[in-house]
Amino acid sequence: MSAVRLDRLRRGATSIGNAGIDEFLSGRIDKREFLRWASVMGGAIPLFGTGGCTVPGDAVADRPGGLVRVGMPVPAARIDPLTVADTGGVCMLSQTGEYLAVSGPDLRLQPVLATSWASNDDGTIWTFRIRQGVRFHDSRTMTAADVVATFDRLADPANGSIALSAFSGVLSKGGARAVDAQTVAFHLDAPNGSFPYLVSSDNFNAIILPADYAGGFEDSFIGTGPFRLERFTPKVGAAFVRNDAYWGPKALPDRTRFLFYDSLQAQVLAIQGGQVDVLLHVPVHGTQALLADPRLNVLALRSSAHEQLHMRCDRPPFHDPRVRRAIALCLDRDALVTGLYAGRGTLGNDSPFAPLYAATDPAVPQRRKDLREAKALLTAAGHPDGFAALLTTERFQEIPDYAVVIQNAVKAIGVRLTLNVEDQAAYYGQATFGQSDWLDSTMGIEDYAHRGVPNTILAASLTTPGTFNAAHFRNPAYDRLVAGYIAALEPASQRAAAGQIQRLLLAETPVVMTCFYDWLTVTTKRIAGVRPTAMAQLFLDRAHPVPAAG
Repeated sequence: MSAVRLDRLRRGATSIGNAGIDEFLSGRIDKREFLRWASVMGGAIPLFGTGGCTVPGDAVADRPGGLVRVGMPVPAARIDPLTVADTGGVCMLSQTGEYLAVSGPDLRLQPVLATSWASNDDGTIWTFRIRQGVRFHDSRTMTAADVVATFDRLADPANGSIALSAFSGVLSKGGARAVDAQTVAFHLDAPNGSFPYLVSSDNFNAIILPADYAGGFEDSFIGTGPFRLERFTPKVGAAFVRNDAYWGPKALPDRTRFLFYDSLQAQVLAIQGGQVDVLLHVPVHGTQALLADPRLNVLALRSSAHEQLHMRCDRPPFHDPRVRRAIALCLDRDALVTGLYAGRGTLGNDSPFAPLYAATDPAVPQRRKDLREAKALLTAAGHPDGFAALLTTERFQEIPDYAVVIQNAVKAIGVRLTLNVEDQAAYYGQATFGQSDWLDSTMGIEDYAHRGVPNTILAASLTTPGTFNAAHFRNPAYDRLVAGYIAALEPASQRAAAGQIQRLLLAETPVVMTCFYDWLTVTTKRIAGVRPTAMAQLFLDRAHPVPAAG
């Protein structure tokens, strides 16, 4: 290709973006793939990117206009508000959809489509005032009827909703009722002191949709948010434009563009090469050079996300709590946070109560490595020479390395672990008992996303009827304590119940949680106003360029 034609092609980046051109010119994608790339990227002048494209006039903070480019993983499946459960899918929902409230970095709920909420005396009915003057992208006014229909869909077992992990035993279909056009009352199955979190961004499926929504979200991305769909191409990317009819302050960028990548390394190269301005999320593993790059900003959010090691309480040798405690006592938690997560995390104490939760009881002693005690427990349980077991897990972020750390650590007490690391699809299977290596394995490790309150993890992963109870833990005392914690309305009552739960889980140790890792979003230093959440939502309406120094 001649230099003249190359220069013209690069100057034509206003229509397809430098990333597509670089991929085409390098031979990594063919002409057909290049045209697919162009079809989703549309025509817009990059505001924050490189490659010679500039913004007319001086770049000033909070000046509207231009394009924000985001690199992220390929969504794992169709973008369906009922069934999305992956990082990429959650991010896509948040581009046009909005929640009744958003759980902020400080875990406080910020009103969005609801303006206020309050409970009755015992926490069995929560009443929400719905914001007026909100319109869907098809110009229809949002009312209480849309809110009711949204939560009826999510709470209906017939729909296979992922949100049932939060609503099971809490909210049934028909529990959401319109009091009037701007008021919804949620009649709960049981008292719940933290219910507003379950209808907020914490429940990532809960974007408000029109009452008559009947599927096909990818065709319209119907919502109420500050951006509306321009183009979506599965497996390739998406583009959104400012919604000038938005009920709140209008978005600053003209457009946002999302590029889907099959690998973390491709994302790293994209931001280092100037093809994107933002990476939705990066783990520490494989990105150390990126996190230390002086040209980039790392937005770190403390979170309750963690890798959970479960042990089957209904199968030998893990049916004996002494064996489970022995495993937990082999692990050096401080070294794990420092080594595996480069210090970007906080210690875990084998319960879902992360240090950032206000209800977490700090008086509960922190479990530490103690090989002498671990050996004594294993001997008392009838395994003086240890035992052999299979540890099955998923190929995701740091988990394979974590599995090796555990394998090496327990050798000190004679436990011989064989590792079986599977692709995520194989590990999670149908995500139902009897059809999932995750839920059926004797010993396994799985990733749990951040939540603003621990209720879902407490109930879904550890109560007797829990849908994610991979440990097959059945403890009536625990079930009663969790029900009491969830029902508590006052912080003091929540703290008291939390302390009892923390101590019980240390004694029983059905699961091991050594660390709660930070959520990391990366941006170039030419952009500010990017607002990620540790739940994988990404809000770009306030994104703006940072003036160059000097």
